[in-house]
Amino acid sequence: MEHAARPAETRGAETRDRIIVAATDCIRRWGIRRVSMNDVAQQAGVSRRTVYLHFADREDLVLAVLTRISELTVAAVEPLVRARPTLADQVAEAAVHVHALGPSDLQLGLGFRPGESEDATLLLAHSDRVMAAWQGFWRPFVEEARERGEVRADVAVDRATEWIMRVIISLVTVPARSFDADDPDEVRAFVVEFITRGFAP
Repeated sequence: MEHAARPAETRGAETRDRIIVAATDCIRRWGIRRVSMNDVAQQAGVSRRTVYLHFADREDLVLAVLTRISELTVAAVEPLVRARPTLADQVAEAAVHVHALGPSDLQLGLGFRPGESEDATLLLAHSDRVMAAWQGFWRPFVEEARERGEVRADVAVDRATEWIMRVIISLVTVPARSFDADDPDEVRAFVVEFITRGFAP
């Protein structure tokens, strides 16, 4: 019995995923700044035209790789954050984890060159999809903290979640001056101190 042909939409999604996997391999090999559409096409076993059918340009493709990694990072962070008792502790734990990884999941072994971690983080920060996903991640934590009385009733949840993400992004992109950003305990203390002051009733 012959198998029914797969819908074009399914084949297209599979090709897109194959290109993203190939781009991940190429970034691992040559770095985020040197990877090209030709490299990715050869690695994926497709034509350059096929790559452009799925991604508008090189930046769009790199962003797709980083978005996939960001989604994996969200999944990895959630149980660590959930284990902490207060919003300040939860944000601090996420900050420690994201700072340690940069914008990549180290299990993927992307191995960013100097300066590329910051490039990747800023690219992610300009993605509405990624920022919306991270804000959606933080929304229930902020709402639960407000119910516990840790957060003022007049704090706008959308603004609070955006502020949290801006703090975490800055920890990756801006060098620390008043604390050791490589010391998890100092990162936690720094985040807790100012989140407590900013959100508390």
